[in-house]
Order: sequence, then structure tokens, then C-alpha cells
Amino acid sequence: MDGRGARARGGAEGVKIQIVAVGKIKDRGLRALIDDYVERISHYAKVSEVELSDDDAVQSRMRKAIPERARVVALEVDGTRMTSAALAKLVGQCESGAVPALVFLIGGSYGLPRAISDEASTKLSLSDLTLPHRLARLVLVEQVYRAFTILRNEPYSH
Repeated sequence: MDGRGARARGGAEGVKIQIVAVGKIKDRGLRALIDDYVERISHYAKVSEVELSDDDAVQSRMRKAIPERARVVALEVDGTRMTSAALAKLVGQCESGAVPALVFLIGGSYGLPRAISDEASTKLSLSDLTLPHRLARLVLVEQVYRAFTILRNEPYSH
């Protein structure tokens, strides 16, 4: 981390959800929407966000932010597209397995460092459209929340 921010929220025991993102969310409205979904996720799992500045040291700071034995998902334009149900299955596998953390990586305007992306266990595309990293973070947290509701057959997922 570079001191720009790490937000953690409590939650149930089990897999920890961690979002490591380049850039800080400055827009209050967008921050409020993201915080709402992060709060919702915290009812199911511990969740945190790590915000990194986009500079020459981003690769090493990103690597340091990834806990040991974590399942790493790199958000990439050319990644695999998943349905909400497929993402729920991934979250469920991590939740029920011996995976201590599920880490989602979001790059800045030039994407993720290639070496970091290549080391990820999964490359995920949120859309065929190119999304700004701020909007990608909002879509991601909504989909992670949706994944937990799908796993528990709760009304939000229908």
C-alpha cells in the first residue's frame, strides 16, 4: 500500500474479499455507491479495498497487497467473460475451500502491469466494452454482492 487508502469492513468468517485497485475514487456519488455494495458484501465476508497510486512502483505495491495463498482475479479487457452465476460459483469455491482470500485486481488507465496479470489464476472481463477503472470497480462490487446472494438463494439475485 502507498498510504492512499485501505478500507476494511467486518463480516462473516470464511473467504476474505479484497479489491486492489489503481486509483482513488474521488467522486462522492460513485464512492457512496461502491461503499453501499461493500457494506452489503460485509454481511457475508470480510471485505477490503486497497487503493494504489499509478506510478513506477505500482507493480511491487500490488504484489505486496496480495495475501499468501490468495486466489487472484485480474480484471482484463481480454479476460474470460462470466455470467453472474459463474462468478458466484467461483466465489463459492473459494468460500468453501481452503482459499483465505479472493483478490480482484483493477488496473489504472493503462491496465494492470503485465507481470501481475500473467500471475493471476483467473482473468476476468466485466464487459466487451472498455470501462473506466472507477466504473469497473462499481460493477465488480455489485457482482460480488450478487454472487453471495445467488449462493444463498436470496431475492436480490432473481
